Amino acid sequence: MLVDEKTLRQKLAKVEELFRRAGSPGERAAAEAAIGRLHARLDRASKDQEPEVELKFSLPDRWSMRLFIAICRKHGVRPYRYARQRRTTIMARARPGDFKRVVWSEFRQLHDELERYFEDVSDQLITRAMGSDGNDNTVDAR
Repeated sequence: MLVDEKTLRQKLAKVEELFRRAGSPGERAAAEAAIGRLHARLDRASKDQEPEVELKFSLPDRWSMRLFIAICRKHGVRPYRYARQRRTTIMARARPGDFKRVVWSEFRQLHDELERYFEDVSDQLITRAMGSDGNDNTVDAR
């Protein structure tokens, strides 16, 4: 999941509040360890972050576009389109490494599943409606 600095800081504030309200030494030690881990993640995030860049995606159909937009939004990436851009072109501003690792890999996996589903449904509909499998290997050449 794409976790930004703001989200980490919100988590840190919650854990610090738990630390202040800890009732036992064990709770206090666990909260203190969590605070240390969150500080380390914040330090790494600020040092290792590549800059956000504008990414452009051209998708083949509206189903792919809808899936891509939903996955972007799920991970906190805001998709957008410029005026007069094609409906199948989507822009996003993100860190390329994180985007590819999280959003794009999830999109590829779900897109492949969606294609298989559409192919199965299409085959069933053609077989039922036409009484034929629609296999193009048996098309007569003239």
